[in-house]
Amino acid sequence: MTMEAAVIAKPVRRADGAPTRERAAWGFVAPALIAIAVFFALPVCAALLLSLTDFDIYALADLGNVRFIGLRNYERLLGNPLFWTAMRNTGLFAALGVPLSIAASLAAAVILNARVVKWRPLWRVMFFAPFVTTLVATAVLWNYLLHTRYGVINWAISAVGLPPVDWLGQPETSIPAILMFVVWKIFGYNMLIFLAVLQTVPDDLYEAARIDGAGPWTRFTTVTLPAIAPTVLLVSIISVAGFLQLFAEPYVMTQGGPAQSTVTVLYFMYEEGFKWWNLGSASAVAFVLFLCILAVTLAQLAVAKRMGAYE
Repeated sequence: MTMEAAVIAKPVRRADGAPTRERAAWGFVAPALIAIAVFFALPVCAALLLSLTDFDIYALADLGNVRFIGLRNYERLLGNPLFWTAMRNTGLFAALGVPLSIAASLAAAVILNARVVKWRPLWRVMFFAPFVTTLVATAVLWNYLLHTRYGVINWAISAVGLPPVDWLGQPETSIPAILMFVVWKIFGYNMLIFLAVLQTVPDDLYEAARIDGAGPWTRFTTVTLPAIAPTVLLVSIISVAGFLQLFAEPYVMTQGGPAQSTVTVLYFMYEEGFKWWNLGSASAVAFVLFLCILAVTLAQLAVAKRMGAYE
């Protein structure tokens, strides 16, 4: 067979394979896109539209009572002192809780990643157990642990000669008390994330640092942290979003008290929407919180990119 005949006889691939693969790809991602649209995009748009109305309990009975009021809900919100108190409390929870929870979870992960630790699977289960337990039940349990007269924590404080502390009854100690509970509740989840990425760091890097005379702290700062920097960024973003949406813990433990010292933005939104039935105002609070979380996340990404945590 001549060269020309071989070229002519060679089968030619059809050009319509690419559109078929493209349709197949869209078919695979369609369920996820539909879920995102139904459970994220549509609620956000609905909350934005609702925040521009005076939707309240009367509108629930008759939609004809709904009026478009523009940005009036936002104006009233920005003029409400309780809203700014809630913003301050939420910012304080996030500013204190995020570094504390990340430090605790990273320290636990580093310890459990060491080969000298025995019964590591047992410790992992014990540390992760609080995250999967019922929040309300554990919050009630912590209420007893923090009790002024009968709580174990005050019993330990009294054993060293210090007076008992009314943890949940004073504005100065209510936020630290709730933070202790929240960090204990969630740090196991972040610990598993850190533990998974720590196991991917090559041992050769630690061995080279050890040969160069680096101690444990130097190896941690020069080898471990740069290797897990993208994961630290991910955990920080998740933690910030979680602390900015804090609601169930202060609701169960203090009901926003004492003296509104533990009222968070979500707690304030809950009272606006389901206590006073100002659903338009509650939607405005939700949209403001959404914008705050988005702004903080973008700021974290910008800082991390400048520091070289990710490309």
